Parts: sequence; C-alpha cells; structure tokens
Amino acid sequence: MTDFVARFRRVALAAICITVCATPRAWAQGQPTATDRAANRAADRAAVRSGDYIVAIVNQELVTAVEVSRRLARTLEEAQRTGARVPPEEELKRQIVEALIEERVILTHARDTGGKVDDAELDRAVQTVAAQNQLNVAQLRERLAAEGIDLTRFRANLRDQLLVERTREREVYQRIRLTDSDVEDYLERQRRAAAADAPLNLAQILVSVPEGASEAVVAERRRLAEAALARVRGGERFEAVARQVSEDAQRERGGEIGVRPASRLPDLFLEATRALKVGEVTPALVRSGAGFHVLKVLSRADASQSQVTQTRSRHILLRTSNRLTAEAAQARLAGYRRLIEAGTRTFEDTAREFSEDGSAAQGGDLGWAAPGTMVPEFEEAMNALPLGGLSQPVVSRFGVHLIQVLERRDVAVDPRQLREQARNALREQRFDDAYVEWARDLRGRAYVEMREPPL
Repeated sequence: MTDFVARFRRVALAAICITVCATPRAWAQGQPTATDRAANRAADRAAVRSGDYIVAIVNQELVTAVEVSRRLARTLEEAQRTGARVPPEEELKRQIVEALIEERVILTHARDTGGKVDDAELDRAVQTVAAQNQLNVAQLRERLAAEGIDLTRFRANLRDQLLVERTREREVYQRIRLTDSDVEDYLERQRRAAAADAPLNLAQILVSVPEGASEAVVAERRRLAEAALARVRGGERFEAVARQVSEDAQRERGGEIGVRPASRLPDLFLEATRALKVGEVTPALVRSGAGFHVLKVLSRADASQSQVTQTRSRHILLRTSNRLTAEAAQARLAGYRRLIEAGTRTFEDTAREFSEDGSAAQGGDLGWAAPGTMVPEFEEAMNALPLGGLSQPVVSRFGVHLIQVLERRDVAVDPRQLREQARNALREQRFDDAYVEWARDLRGRAYVEMREPPL
C-alpha cells in the first residue's frame, strides 16, 4: 500500500499491531463449509445487535466492525496530534480494513511457520511491557483486569506478536538476494564518497581584498600575493611567509587551517588542491571573495577502505505496539532525555529499567559497531552525534531509540570484513521493499472473504 495508512503503519514496521482483545478464530482450518457459512451468518446477526459484525474473514481470523472503528478513531487521533493529512473518512476506513487484513494474514502465517515462543521468553516480554508502563507484573495484571482483559489472553497475544516479529525477520531477509556485483558497486560508491570527504589539512597565505575595491587596489593586492607565492616556490618556509604576509586568523600558526572533512572546505580550495601531493603548493593564486590565497597541502587522509570508523554507542529502545504508539514512545523518550541531561537520572539506570532489548542489562551498551551494522535510521542519527551527545528519539522498524555515542575509533579491516559489512548494509537498505513484497505474496495466498454489514 502506498496510501495514508501504509505510511502511518510503517513508522512501527516491527510491531504488527495485534489487537489486545483478540478476535476468535473463524474455523479450524481451510475454507468454510456450508454449515460454517450458516453459522457465521447467525453469528453476524447476533453481533450486529450488539453493535458489532464481521467485516472480513482472513484464514482462521475475523476482522470486526468494532475493531475497525477503534483503529479509525486511533488513527484520526494520532493524525490530529502529528498534523498529518488524512483522506476522506470512507477511504481511510477502507485502508484500515486492508491494513487489518494484512495483519491477520501475517499473524496466521506466523502461527503456522514461526516456531515456538517458550514460557521463559514470554515471561520476560510480559515483564518488559510492565516496565514500559512503569508497573510491576502484579500491577499490570490489575490494569488489564480493569480494562476487561485477562492476563491469559494478553499473554497469548504477546506470544503472537513475538512470533510475527521472528517470522518477519527470518523470511524477509531470506528474500533479499545480493550478487557479487551488488556488493562491488556498493563498495565502489563507498570509496568514492570516502575520497570526496577525506579529511584534509591545508595551510594558506591570504592577501585580502576589500569589498568593492578598485581595479588598482585589486592589482596591488595581487602583486603582494604573487610575491608571497614566489618566495614559497623559491624555497622559503611556507610557515615563515604566512606569519609575515597572511591576513587571516591562522597566521600565527603558519597559516594552518586544521584538519577538516572535505565537505567543510570551500569547493575552490578542493579543486585547486585536488591534484597536489602532501607538501606541495598551488602553482597559481586562488581567487575568492575574501582575496587571493596561496595554499599548501599539509596532510591528506587515506581514503582507502582499509580503515573504517567504528562507533561504540548505547541506546534505550521502546518497542511500539497498539498499546504504545510511535508518538507516545517518542514523547516518553524525550522525557527520559530531559532527565538524563539534567542529571536527575543516568543513561545506564534508565536503560536498565526501561529499555526493551538484550542490551538493557548492560545499561544499553551496544558495543563497537562498524558502518552498515545498524539499521539506516539508527546509523544516520548515531553518526551525526558528537561524543557523549544524546539524540532526539529515533524511529526505526524495531521501535523508537534514544541514542548516545560513547567512543569512536579507526580500525583496519580486511577485504572479507568489508564485503560482509557491505552485505549487511545492502540488506538493511532493501528490507522495507522486501517486506512489502513478502506481505503482498502472503495476502495473495491467503483466504479472504469480505462481508457486507448484516441487515
């Protein structure tokens, strides 16, 4: 789907929204018999008297009108809160029905093929949900009872959600096919990008030209700059000439600008020094709006892929579901962020108490990660952070993250490691498209019977 609900739902792709009050199974297996159909029509008439009826039968599951109404209300509420534009109500309702059908298709497939979730894993998931809502398990049971939800049904639905996530991860990744050519193309793009932004240390001698200067003044300033260039090319030390002649803030440092990524240097400096080796000086003056420059290359980082920058980070992860929307998770993490920045709480303690993945016990520490290891949304936010910096809440298919960068290091990697990193990065880039194709294929093989509202 490329419509509003599809965009709305993919914010939390990892958490297939399984309704807490699960709908009953329509039949044990296969398509309904004539007796089944008669029984279903009788059930429809009884349901409509209570304000509910069956909208669709999906394999062994039902989609009901009450469920559609609840999802519609929740979608409209969240759209209003986020300012998102929604289609007319009837079109939105149609999209919601399609989304619920897709969820039922995936759920029934996961039940059939997703393996087992043992009781210990389920107990941990229940404890995580309780902690996420700042409750213990006993308090969670009381909260569920107050909402008319029994813990056994809640655990059954949580088990289904774990099955769905496990099945999706396994089967979608299996659909992603990568060739050696794909990997080589990716590595070549990375090499070009690295070369284009390799750190560069330049020194300059600047002879400034006042704005609006006359031709005579410009000519005089040019003569001064050419004389400085001639002195350097004649063998004088660049640093000494810069201290005597240069008119910029770096003159006392011998004109050294300092190591900067190429993206933070003027394009005309990059173009003028592109062909120079370390220690060489531009053969001619470089003219800019500030004046005339003589440039020297002091150092140029190796842009080869024999080294990569690894990052050690930690995070707090909240998994989204029908009980915790992406927006609510973002708001909760923003609150944790304020407390951490104010010194009221530590990141480690907050992660241990609230984070919902295996890193919680380590205070959210994810260890050292090479490029391409994390999902793109996480990695982009992580790479933009300075050491010790805290991100804003970041949405990925796993949920919503609060990220902090602890350390960075440059390490040598062999070609085999580079290729594996490239494969990981390409799999993450292609996951969403593969997921959509997988869900569409499952839908095509599923039994779906649409129902009209009973009279």
